Amino acid sequence: MSEETASAGHVPPADTVSPVASPCIGVCRIDPATGWCVGCLRSLDEIAAWGVEDDAARRQVLDRIAVRRVSRR
Repeated sequence: MSEETASAGHVPPADTVSPVASPCIGVCRIDPATGWCVGCLRSLDEIAAWGVEDDAARRQVLDRIAVRRVSRR
């Protein structure tokens, strides 16, 4: 890796960045009280849209999941 690409400000090209991974853990059951999957804490709409959303939208879903995780405690 050259000094230029190793610099802290280097951002790899978009086509080399891994997509945001699904939070699915294979425990797929919707909690009727919350409407969220008990495994990944996504709503049915969020689960259905995941495959066509861009990474920015996926990160927004992950942010909502983080809030839900805290609120469940």
